[in-house]
Amino acid sequence: MRRLKLRSHHEIAPDEIFLDSSNIPEFDRNQFEGRIEKTISRRTLYITGTFFLAIGCFFLFKISALQIAQGDKYQAISENNTLHHSLIFSERGAITDRNGKLLAWDTIDPNQTDYSLRAYIKEPGINNLLGYVKYPKKDKYGFYYNTDYNGADGIEQYFNGVLSGESGLKINETDALGHKVSESMIRPAKKGDNLALSIDLRLQKAMFQAIKNTADSSGFKGGAGVIMDVNTGEVLASVTYPEYDSNILTDGKDTESIKAILSNDSNPFLDRVTSGLYSPGSIVKPFFALAALEEQIISPQKEIESTGSLKLANPYRPGEFSVFNDWKAHGWTDMRKAIAVSSDVYFYQIGGGFTGQQGLGIERIDKYSKMFGFSTVIENSFFTGKKGNIPTPEWKKETFGGDIWRVGDTYNTSIGQYGFQVTPIQAVRAVAALANGGKLLEPTIQLEDKAAIGRATTVSVQNPEYYKVIREGMRMTVTDGTAQSINVPYVNVAAKTGTAQVGTRNQYINSWVVGFFPYDKPKYAFALLLERGPNSITVGASPAFRFFLDSVNLTANEYFQ
Repeated sequence: MRRLKLRSHHEIAPDEIFLDSSNIPEFDRNQFEGRIEKTISRRTLYITGTFFLAIGCFFLFKISALQIAQGDKYQAISENNTLHHSLIFSERGAITDRNGKLLAWDTIDPNQTDYSLRAYIKEPGINNLLGYVKYPKKDKYGFYYNTDYNGADGIEQYFNGVLSGESGLKINETDALGHKVSESMIRPAKKGDNLALSIDLRLQKAMFQAIKNTADSSGFKGGAGVIMDVNTGEVLASVTYPEYDSNILTDGKDTESIKAILSNDSNPFLDRVTSGLYSPGSIVKPFFALAALEEQIISPQKEIESTGSLKLANPYRPGEFSVFNDWKAHGWTDMRKAIAVSSDVYFYQIGGGFTGQQGLGIERIDKYSKMFGFSTVIENSFFTGKKGNIPTPEWKKETFGGDIWRVGDTYNTSIGQYGFQVTPIQAVRAVAALANGGKLLEPTIQLEDKAAIGRATTVSVQNPEYYKVIREGMRMTVTDGTAQSINVPYVNVAAKTGTAQVGTRNQYINSWVVGFFPYDKPKYAFALLLERGPNSITVGASPAFRFFLDSVNLTANEYFQ
């Protein structure tokens, strides 16, 4: 029994099992049937344990580095990932004319929450003066790569520091999913200052329409016009034609219209008032008449005969003459009449001399031209533009490969031709000095700009009556001379016209009229230019200015009182 009991507890040996398995028909070896399990060796366990231990040590080291050694650094980074700084764009200041008429302002667009949109008055003639702005730009991910909201041209650009204000800053806190948790203001945005211009929108519109109508109907390429207060220097109208559309350029979405503006061969981006350079023609004659009086080379009463041309003997070819034509035969003319009828022969002689008549000579022509602001830059002003040019021997030598100066060059310069170039703002500034008795004012565009109003240099002469002679000649230009189309009943105007031939074959003209009003007590100077029209044209700057005067008489006749 004892053996039987021990036997019953005897463990079955594997070989006993396999002995019985011989009776099983077959095994499925893929399911480990009939296989003997082999135990894992201790070496394998040691290698595996060592590998996992190394990985654990590495992670432990890294965790220690992140949490202990560099914990503060990564904590700050983590916090900053939830705090985002946002720029608060400031509103731009509004722009008004001298009467408070709104010209440019900010508007709110419900589809644009970051910054205000700029809007401009939809009136012709004011766009180039105001300019336009460029908005901040985003990349494709929605981030601003350009945070500037600046003026790109005109008033918007020049006074950008006044109009733009100061941007603000705020912090947005978000959770791990990017949802806003809170918002805090660090620095509020400061709105830009408003700006009042000296411009009168009524005069601006009237001048633009006068230039546009005449240019379009008579074939001129473009034009410019300026009105300036002869006592303060404030500019009441500054017009260039053609113009662009400030709203289209600021918005930037109407690509077809923008392409049309860019491809316009009349260059609507050119501010012709300050940067357009034009041959002045006869509008320079009053200044050279004043110079001749001051240099005492002629009296106002002395007459010079114009038979229609001046013949100058050729010193190199005896018996041959160089002929300098007048635009017509004027007969005997004194200084006042010579200004009124614009006698070229008279000014040939007082400019370059002829037989017994002494001339100014090119050096004094250059001197007096610069005294009245020609070929000089108006420094640190909205009206800073091109310098222009007065022909001189040095200029000719440089321009024409060393060619010498001849008396014929002086003759042509004396009537505003040859290489003479001026801007409309220079012209109106010079005429204002004739009107006010010699104050060459700094033109200003900001209303009641105390720092600039009345700032001037003085063009002094020995006898103030010389200015009176010139003004009388300019009044005769309107009553009996070349500008009779502006002899209107409601205001006495003094003026000087000019027609300058341009083009390689003199096939085009620039048509000018400059002057001031009222004649008896001058208040406002003007300059109107029509650019590059056909030389056969009969309607020029004077009829255009008549249109302006008639329009102002209907809408703002207080300027004629």
